[in-house]
Amino acid sequence: MPLEASARIVSELTSRGYNAEREAVTKLASADDPHATLERVVEELPADALVVRTDHVEAVLSTTDADAKPTAGGQQPPVSADSGDPSVSTGDRTADPSDVDGDAPVETEGSGTANRSVDPELRSLEIAGDMTGDSTGTGEYEDFVAVFRDRLEKLGSKLRGRVNHRPATAIQKMPGGGEVGMVGLVNDIRSTASGHWLIELEDATGTFPWLVMKDREYADLVEELLCDEVLAMEGTLADDSGIAFVDSMYFPDVPRTHKPSTADRHVQAALISDVHVGSQEFMHDAWNAFADWLHTPEAQHVEYLLIAGDMVEGVGVYPNQDEELDVVDIYEQYEVFNEYLKQVPGDIEIVMIPGNHDAVRLAEPQPGFDENLREIMSAHDSRIVSNPSTVTLEGVSVLMYHGVSLDEVIAELPEEKASYDDPHKAMFHLLKKRHVAPQFGGHTRLAPEEEDFLVMEEVPDIFHTGHVHKLGFGKYHNVLAINSGCWQSQTDFQKSVNIDPDAGFAPIVDLDTLDVTVQKFS
Repeated sequence: MPLEASARIVSELTSRGYNAEREAVTKLASADDPHATLERVVEELPADALVVRTDHVEAVLSTTDADAKPTAGGQQPPVSADSGDPSVSTGDRTADPSDVDGDAPVETEGSGTANRSVDPELRSLEIAGDMTGDSTGTGEYEDFVAVFRDRLEKLGSKLRGRVNHRPATAIQKMPGGGEVGMVGLVNDIRSTASGHWLIELEDATGTFPWLVMKDREYADLVEELLCDEVLAMEGTLADDSGIAFVDSMYFPDVPRTHKPSTADRHVQAALISDVHVGSQEFMHDAWNAFADWLHTPEAQHVEYLLIAGDMVEGVGVYPNQDEELDVVDIYEQYEVFNEYLKQVPGDIEIVMIPGNHDAVRLAEPQPGFDENLREIMSAHDSRIVSNPSTVTLEGVSVLMYHGVSLDEVIAELPEEKASYDDPHKAMFHLLKKRHVAPQFGGHTRLAPEEEDFLVMEEVPDIFHTGHVHKLGFGKYHNVLAINSGCWQSQTDFQKSVNIDPDAGFAPIVDLDTLDVTVQKFS
């Protein structure tokens, strides 16, 4: 649909004080006589309606077009149709979260509507790292070898220039007492009887042991290590060359000199996750308030919505989950989610990745949803990509990862270094390791592929996760890390594992400054 067609329909509805769903505008413009159809739709709207919805338009289109009545002021030229319409919100709409109740979208008269009449040419959205359709893993031994070789190559290249690297087999043949360096995967971590630490590094040629003395100033870094992460060490070989004493330790890390990119205009993105539609504890009232807020002038600069997984509650994810489900059919859960997604203004670009409650494979990386689910979640032509993926908005790169590995990081590291109360600090460690799920064989299921899609080859400007249902954000070497909480109040299962969720929050990021404000709707 040409932009002028969309603008004409939107302008007409705005003048009459209505909002409109994107699909509604598209269907209006696709009618044989768009103007007459619009008049018929407005005429047949319920008296208390403030939003022109798709079903309103479909009801009129199902009748004879000849019955549509022109305006008293005469007919306007027909509006041509085109499926590329970026529909815009119209009308007045505000919401007070404290007044929201019930399952249906909340519609109240307010002081105005968001005006996002931005030239689409000014918008910029690019996707990288989407492995949907590119999965090659078969579970064979060679696949495991390939993924770890790829990890070592990608992250090792960031470390080899910092140490005088030698392969494991070459180190074994060197004379004792000399200086040596190595880059490898952490194969094993164990303490000695004397309280020192023995770390075994593995590269493509073999393994070699490194001893970290307990009284060295960097010994506390051992507490941060996870098996299978890539690391560089340098130190001194023992006299018999059977072990090396560590003098320094290096992570792939984010350079301290990293300067994030920012947008060249004032534009915002809402970062949310863990909606969990289908759960009895899904906070429909908070979601309604959030959707209504997006229609207000306060949210007029929010042009992007990023959802980091767990759109629905799923089925059979944890023991006795069926007792906590409001919608027991997985496909129906996505249908209900799509109806809630329609409440979002049609001119907001939406990007979604799956999570561990969604109907995709559990092993990471997770491909985007299959075609059946994509057809169900058709509202606003949302971009559906794999977990993880990198989305670049207005030049600002956002690494979206659902966050299952955060459970492992928090479990393995000391509480002062990673906890559920400060989920962004656990994210800092993933940034330091430049990998979203470094440990293989633990609680995080990982799929072997020819390529390790979980490596952070490029430093993101924003790192966005969910999963742990806790809100937290902060900066690590100028990278903004955000865990966005959830839209599900505490379930019985969460009570049993002592999880107290931060629910009904929407972090809003200014892409021109990377400042964060948090809107609360619960």
